[in-house]
Amino acid sequence: MTLIGKSDLNVYPVSLGGNVFGWTADKDESFAVLDRFFELGGNFVDTADAYSAWVPGNSGGESETIIGQWLASRKPSNAIIATKVSQHPEFPGLSAPNVRKAAEASLQRLGVDSIDLYYAHFDDASVPLEETVTAFGDLARDGLIRNIAVSNYTPERIEEWLNISHGVGAPLPVAIQPRYNLLHRIEVESTLLPLAERHEISLVPYSGLASGFLTGKYRSQDSTGDGSPRATGAAKYADAKGLAILDALERIGAEHNSSIAATALAWLRQQSMVAAPIASASKVGQVEDIVRSVMFNLTPAQLAELDNVSA
Repeated sequence: MTLIGKSDLNVYPVSLGGNVFGWTADKDESFAVLDRFFELGGNFVDTADAYSAWVPGNSGGESETIIGQWLASRKPSNAIIATKVSQHPEFPGLSAPNVRKAAEASLQRLGVDSIDLYYAHFDDASVPLEETVTAFGDLARDGLIRNIAVSNYTPERIEEWLNISHGVGAPLPVAIQPRYNLLHRIEVESTLLPLAERHEISLVPYSGLASGFLTGKYRSQDSTGDGSPRATGAAKYADAKGLAILDALERIGAEHNSSIAATALAWLRQQSMVAAPIASASKVGQVEDIVRSVMFNLTPAQLAELDNVSA
């Protein structure tokens, strides 16, 4: 288990992504995935109010609704739920009234009294940042959320958020959620990581498996994989660099009796300030790979090899 930033959130060091719930995993499969994740020791689930509004027939909030139904059915005592605001079709942006309404809607869908970790999903330059920071602080003061976090923000805007928080007396963010994996490193490691280290803010990276490419299923840019809607997004990484990364992951993973996916997540988990990489599973069989990633540590030589091939 690991603490997120300066919070009291004690989480399993890999997070189950809820973006597929209501998209590539229906309610029954989502329940089975959640059941297995918690059976294997997991407790940290990441979602957003907008998941999965992009699916024809969906309106947003489907993932939260499924998670809420699962929580009501299973009543786990240790579940920690993260969700986000700014992208739901009914609650776009980060104005103070919108943040309040969106949080209340998320609470209703999740069926909980307080959200453990609440992210500003994407920056909203149309709203004064002080208004957004104050709105999040008010939610924390009123008990609707326990901890504040930001996702997809630039380092400059995060520094500005922190300064405003000090000025208005709002709680400081405890987590940053960037896209970070073996194929996307430079921006995080050169800019966000120094900020996170200075302020003791945890990284909770999304896209830890690069849209599924780092599972090893997509080794050609013409690959369709298993017909998943995510296949096109994954296959685009199947260039010389991507394939070299897969080869290294496969070789190193074999030394730990682990899959390519588990090895990629293990590398990410061992990076500075990373509390829990996020990985999603559309099928129960994929959960074991996610959990396996915390069961072993890569050696310094193996970390260096992956660093070099992905540089």
